[in-house]
Amino acid sequence: MLRLALLALAWILCLLPAASRAEDVLKVGSKRFTESYILGEILTQTAAPVAKAEHRQGLGNTAIVLSALQSGAIDVYPEYLGTIDLEILKNPNPTSLEAMREQLRPLGLGVGVPLGFSNGYALATRGDSGITTLSELARKPAFKLGLSHEFIGRGDGWPGLAARYGLPQTPRGIDHGIAYEALQQKQVDVIDIYSTDAKIRQYGLRVLDDDKHYFPRYDAVLLYRLDLPQRMPAAWRALQGLEGRIGADAMIAMNAQAELDRRPFAEIAREWLAGSADRKTSKVTRDGLLTKTFGNGFRQLAAQHVLLVLVAVLLGCVAGIPLGVLAALAPRLRQPVLAVAGTLQTVPSLALLAILIPLLGRIGMVPALVALCAYALLPIVRNTCTGLLQVPAGLRNAALALGLSRRQALLKVELPLAAPVILAGVKTAAVMSVGTATIAAFIGAGGFGERITTGLALNDNDMLLAGAIPAALLALLTQAGFEFAERFLTRRSERSQ
Repeated sequence: MLRLALLALAWILCLLPAASRAEDVLKVGSKRFTESYILGEILTQTAAPVAKAEHRQGLGNTAIVLSALQSGAIDVYPEYLGTIDLEILKNPNPTSLEAMREQLRPLGLGVGVPLGFSNGYALATRGDSGITTLSELARKPAFKLGLSHEFIGRGDGWPGLAARYGLPQTPRGIDHGIAYEALQQKQVDVIDIYSTDAKIRQYGLRVLDDDKHYFPRYDAVLLYRLDLPQRMPAAWRALQGLEGRIGADAMIAMNAQAELDRRPFAEIAREWLAGSADRKTSKVTRDGLLTKTFGNGFRQLAAQHVLLVLVAVLLGCVAGIPLGVLAALAPRLRQPVLAVAGTLQTVPSLALLAILIPLLGRIGMVPALVALCAYALLPIVRNTCTGLLQVPAGLRNAALALGLSRRQALLKVELPLAAPVILAGVKTAAVMSVGTATIAAFIGAGGFGERITTGLALNDNDMLLAGAIPAALLALLTQAGFEFAERFLTRRSERSQ
């Protein structure tokens, strides 16, 4: 079984797309919210006429996309001055653009090309909340706050805001894409917003006045690798042409087209670059669930998802089966081996990905495979150990009495007899990997998770289901395939006995 797994892994690795290191490819990144998706598309399409460009979209939060930039996995992404100043550089107070450039230079990064609008943080409530300022919020301890996870942890977010205003509430973490619905349904009373959010008007929200002037300006700019202007001068000149061109009203309109009309990010960017972003369409045709599920690159996403799961499970077998054998044959090492495998599975997925990006120096399939392999280890190691310990001692002794070496007895008698139990562990790992593989979209590795992250950003339930349903069906097919293999191996094992 192990030899077969090694051969299959070698064949599949030959099919994996090589990581693009070519210097003539402009790699644009974006975060996991609507405006960043759109700006990422605008940057990509702006550079496309003069250089090859690709968009690594929806790369999680600031920590992940910054790690990707520093490692060279991306070259540039849209960012905001307030975030750079207070969150990335950890300055206690706002500084000048020149000061930021000096601090970024040792990191190999640069900042520039102000796009023409500011998208600052703010807190908002329903129109009937009865308060208008953040100072009044401090006198409403019963108000429930639903804040994005990033805002809760940012240096320029909740900690500093709560200290400045003396806010007594304990916020609840909630994804930004669904916060508006939670507010409308009165599950929370206050959410964090961006000033260019299109849904502010749609839901009739009241933006609380920052009467103590806590939030700095968040002018949209480009954060880039310092070598980019020299390495790709034509693409850089094209990006510089965007300076001052995107006004706040235009950005709000583009966000509305994505969030309210459910239009594709690439299409919105293309129309804005063509000078038609402000045109009013008479009718917007929205795709149904069936079209979203089986259209929109279904085959490519399915192939990416299956490849991730298959390679991750094979890697898990290559590493996990020998570790399980070691745990079974060496009682002193059994608990340490199982403890290490169990600990790996408890590491939060996004935290593991954020660690792997700078360690491996890339985003995409490689760190995703490492993470998925780590999560697949425990059931494979545990079941391999359990299966070998369940082999009757009499059969093992009989094999040795017939002249087989200890290694031959393990390979020809014990492992085949333990195969059904080992396969059950591999099945568990495979089914788990189908679901866990959706996190690969946070670092640009594709799969059905791309639709889930887009659906979260747009609060589009159909798009969420278009990613979740195929992933669930794939998990069911995987389980059915392994159960068939288990029955076959069990019958074969019984005949051999």
